Amino acid sequence: MITIRQAQDRGHANHSWLDTYHTFSFANYYDPQQMGFRSLRVINEDRISPGAGFGKHGHRDMEIITYVLAGALEHKDSIGNGSVIYPGDVQRMSAGTGIMHSEFNHSQSEPAHFLQIWLLPDTQGEPPSYAQQNFGLAKEPGKLRLVAARDGREGALSIKQDADLSAAVLEKGDRISYTLKPQRHAWVQVARGAITLNELPLNTSDGAAISQETDVVIEARENSEILLFDLA
Repeated sequence: MITIRQAQDRGHANHSWLDTYHTFSFANYYDPQQMGFRSLRVINEDRISPGAGFGKHGHRDMEIITYVLAGALEHKDSIGNGSVIYPGDVQRMSAGTGIMHSEFNHSQSEPAHFLQIWLLPDTQGEPPSYAQQNFGLAKEPGKLRLVAARDGREGALSIKQDADLSAAVLEKGDRISYTLKPQRHAWVQVARGAITLNELPLNTSDGAAISQETDVVIEARENSEILLFDLA
């Protein structure tokens, strides 16, 4: 069973400095039918104006992943990390017992465009932690790369949840297949471009929940970038 969440059906808020779309309920957008999928709680597509950003604020007991699509995002936090996140980078912040952080557009002239993803952790009350890595997805188009997993295998970032996050940059005509184990579920998010998912068309910013399926086949109808969540 595949349920498509079309881009135009998402929640939306424009704060002048921040233009944001919410796949699931978030902030002032509330839909009791859209509270997340399995342990996946948030997918926000954010565009931040040059020089603007989220001032220092706190989180706890949440796995937060930032995936930059364009521009650059400057990160600072209360456990001593400071970095700039570029396309190809994946940032993981485990909020644990509590972390304060800020995220600002690193550029004074270009907007920053990124996905912010929250996963519910399967353990709580642990010390906060941070990691960031560049996976060079654009250098290997057509290949699905594991970027986050509970066991951190294959060089992926480690997360505190039974979930695998893979990503791929696809050129038109590229075709990738993925096999779901029994009792597993998946969410596919189209970051940009247009694909077919088991022959169903998905466009930029569309998502799809997958349950009771074994084979996941993605084909790029144009140059695209996708995320695939394998969830318990």
